Amino acid sequence: MFREMVRKKQQLTQAECIEILKNEPRGVLSVQGEDGYPYGLPIDHWYCEEDGKIYFHSGKTGHKIDALRKNDKVSFCVYDQGFRREGEWALNIRSVIVFGRVKFIEEHERAVELCRKLSYKYTQDSEYIESEIQKYAGGLLCFELVPEFMTGKIVNEA
Repeated sequence: MFREMVRKKQQLTQAECIEILKNEPRGVLSVQGEDGYPYGLPIDHWYCEEDGKIYFHSGKTGHKIDALRKNDKVSFCVYDQGFRREGEWALNIRSVIVFGRVKFIEEHERAVELCRKLSYKYTQDSEYIESEIQKYAGGLLCFELVPEFMTGKIVNEA
């Protein structure tokens, strides 16, 4: 069902893929949009090592949510800042693509706790995090991406 990578020399290990998911601040979530058009959007995420799922927070309405309610299949792409090898001008970029299905978190308290964990990825300011949760928890929607296939590679842009 999912394709193997053609250029296997460039393939990252699962551990390298997970490190990118854990450390990079955002990726592009792609869904099946209206009238069959793909819809990709930049979005923050949190990778949970305990269950291997990727978590997102959102408002309760909008194009993304409508698309996810119609079709739970998504792809999520994350890539790093890249690096240059000594004496080279071109960047080497590592990327990960995760294919899977999205499930909405129905239990409000669990959604708030997941949002809190996601927030700590970006700041350790607990006062700020709790203030934001107090302000916006009523309109909060969290969802999880349950990976079915994940692959990563490193490419040189030369």
